[in-house]
Amino acid sequence: MRKSIVYHIGTMLVLLVLVQGCKSEKKKPVVTSEPIAVNYLEETKKDFDTRMEWWRNARFGMFIHWGPYAIPAGMYNGKPVDGIGEWIMNNAHIPITEYEVYSKQFDPKKFNADEWAMIMKEAGMKYVVITSKHHDGFCLWDSKVSEYDIIDFSSYKKDILKALSTACKKQGIKFGVYHSIMDWHHPDAQSINYPEYNNASKPGGNPNFPSYLENYLKPQMKELVDDYDVEIMWFDGEWIDEFTHDQGKELYQYVRSLKPNILINNRVDKGRQGMQGMNKADADYAGDFGTPEQEILEGSSTLDWESCMTMNDTWGFKKNDHNWKSAQTLIHNLIDVTAKGGNYLLNVGPTSEGLIPGPSVERLKAVGKWLQSNGEAIYNTEKLKNNYRQGNDILFTKSKGKDVYYAVCLTKPKPEVTIEHLQPQEGTKVTLLGSSVPLKWTYEQGKGTTISVSAPVLEELNEEYAWTFKINGNEIENKISE
Repeated sequence: MRKSIVYHIGTMLVLLVLVQGCKSEKKKPVVTSEPIAVNYLEETKKDFDTRMEWWRNARFGMFIHWGPYAIPAGMYNGKPVDGIGEWIMNNAHIPITEYEVYSKQFDPKKFNADEWAMIMKEAGMKYVVITSKHHDGFCLWDSKVSEYDIIDFSSYKKDILKALSTACKKQGIKFGVYHSIMDWHHPDAQSINYPEYNNASKPGGNPNFPSYLENYLKPQMKELVDDYDVEIMWFDGEWIDEFTHDQGKELYQYVRSLKPNILINNRVDKGRQGMQGMNKADADYAGDFGTPEQEILEGSSTLDWESCMTMNDTWGFKKNDHNWKSAQTLIHNLIDVTAKGGNYLLNVGPTSEGLIPGPSVERLKAVGKWLQSNGEAIYNTEKLKNNYRQGNDILFTKSKGKDVYYAVCLTKPKPEVTIEHLQPQEGTKVTLLGSSVPLKWTYEQGKGTTISVSAPVLEELNEEYAWTFKINGNEIENKISE
């Protein structure tokens, strides 16, 4: 009799633990999505170009990786953990219940959405993409299908995405979210790559993943699109075995059905070729633009693409990572990406208090200052038909719809600079952006345009990163100078 009572009490305790573990994943039953009426994968080129226009003109955006991983900040049990900051749960093999302690402690009292939006604006950024949910599963908004979020689980109790979406709208900055398909916290999404749940160790991965996709991830997509004025849905974590090409196409269709003009990256599907980020050519993969990671394409592309890069060596905050790229490197990257027809998504990893690190802010101010004088060579531009560069020191862009060209010198111009690939219109004025002083020039067929640059003009500019010649004229159809 006593043994039976103990047995039943033990069973009840186990059930109670299981119920508590599931509590953070579901608040109420959800309804599966309705069939998609429109095939958005058959969009015409004209409609696609119209939808992509603002993004192509923007060229420069902010990436934000932020979540409970900012609390350990690269340290676990007093020791540094190798790898990027937001992967600490995986890299340090932190159990879910232990990682949840960080999530409960997450209390960024110094977070100021208006201040963040102003930093973006002063940096010359036109859009932002912030992690709504990274691989750790923690949500930065008040999700109705999970309690593992900033309102219900953390100490902060305020909707971060709502505050930032509102602040960005005030500044005219387009708002986008990053969302992980992979989820280390949800039992139905646990991958064999993180086998804490028994289901994850089965051949082929977690058999419950389709349920997670339909009843958890999709409802969260609807929340984000409906309530946060989302213009970009930036997926990641698509590489897990459970997620299929067909599911990727269907997920793309579903998100477009919620907001037809939304933009979606290629990580919604299985086509990405590693860090190079562009799609393989062996199938018709879904997604509006490629996503090179921590690199810039070697040449230009006929496809839309966006290079996402860190300022140091990590996406999420790591307190011991001080390997900051210089402002010059960031500006030259932006010029390089633009000349090749891409966008530059530059990352910040805020602290657990809610502050963008000082070195990031300093560099963003420098980029913004350069753009104040040289922005017309970046925004609303397109790549040239035949040439994006001349040697290693000059990159080209063209104003959309106009015969206005820009030759951006990455090194300080000498008294005479020869531009091989551009011919000014007769009688036109050639200038350096930031100065109204006309520069003398001559054109010689087979050689190009030689521009005389006086020392007083360079002194007036007081430039230290890159110098931009503005030329009304035509592109010369010859090969890139090596």
